[in-house]
Amino acid sequence: MLKDDIREILEDSRENGWVLEPDAKRILSMAGIDVPRFTWARSFGEAAAFAREIGYPVVAKVVSPRALHKTEFGGVVVGIASDGELKDAYGALSRIEGFDGVIVDEMLSGVELIVGAKNDSQFGPVILMGVGGVSVELYKDTAIRMAPLEEKDVGSMMRCLKAHQLLEGFRGAEPVNPELLTRLLMGFSELVMEIADQVESIDLNPVMCSSRRCAVADARIMLTPPIGPRL
Repeated sequence: MLKDDIREILEDSRENGWVLEPDAKRILSMAGIDVPRFTWARSFGEAAAFAREIGYPVVAKVVSPRALHKTEFGGVVVGIASDGELKDAYGALSRIEGFDGVIVDEMLSGVELIVGAKNDSQFGPVILMGVGGVSVELYKDTAIRMAPLEEKDVGSMMRCLKAHQLLEGFRGAEPVNPELLTRLLMGFSELVMEIADQVESIDLNPVMCSSRRCAVADARIMLTPPIGPRL
């Protein structure tokens, strides 16, 4: 059963047509999916206080209903190591159109993956997993399965990736914990099935996975357009 808090966030986001990142991460957290520690700061003071609390370095990203693809607006600053750098980042982000504060995240490390879902007109909800980050459109290395997922589907998706060796610890690199990745994808599958009638697509990119953690660093939820009056 869909939690009332999730339903409320989705309804409150209808005007924008998509769910702002802080609210998308709240939805994921309520669904039991790991996200970094974060805050939605509407002043530099709030941003700095949180960064000191969790410890530098941090990531700062613009929150704006006009900035659907934040990187295209210069809306992401990573590796912020001090109050001074955070102040500069906050000032730059505040000049982006529609500015409504910044989301300050703890820094995550690991293999960058993408996890997504889309409502297919023929098959219904389908789930995607693949190599993520800024190179996702370059490599196009993904695996797709119909929802809901079973645990065996997750293992199959991992093995189907051309870059599956990245998950296994390529050339001595730290491998991805398959149990944590499976847990994330199974929780995501359950969430997708719960809200499939209200969303057009969900993109979790990047999902940062290591041997110790698998968490969603960025999230975007696109809502289904409103149904107009019948003619």
